[in-house]
Amino acid sequence: MKNQINVAENRKARHEYELFDRYEAGLELKGTEIKSIRRGKVQLKDSFVSFSNGQAYIKGMHISPYEFGNRFNHDEVRDRKLLLHKNEINKLYQATRIKGYTVVPVRIYINHGLAKIEIALAKGKNLHDKRESQKEKDAQREIQKALKNNY
Repeated sequence: MKNQINVAENRKARHEYELFDRYEAGLELKGTEIKSIRRGKVQLKDSFVSFSNGQAYIKGMHISPYEFGNRFNHDEVRDRKLLLHKNEINKLYQATRIKGYTVVPVRIYINHGLAKIEIALAKGKNLHDKRESQKEKDAQREIQKALKNNY
């Protein structure tokens, strides 16, 4: 993954959800949206993926208007179509309908000049799960600190 430039990451998704299968999807962008993404003016915090008419759309993703654009700048939080294969869309749709999963964006990056988004099939964590994962993270941090101090 040499040519990938990470633009934005959804850290809240890792905290709120247990992430399972991950997929790479393209984005259908308009006008100056790609310029704003390349400048890092994108936020994934409250976004999610929904399905309608056999298509996948990302909702709630905020892309700031391009500051050097004109009156034809894009709408900041419009629904954007995800470019996935039909079998991937069907698989994700079935998982959200039957098993109670949700699909959340994990990160957005530039790959060979194209904006790509990594989405994941996720299930919400309970409060005790969040505490447990925080304890594990703290323990790992302490171990790394101790190892660093020994060398």
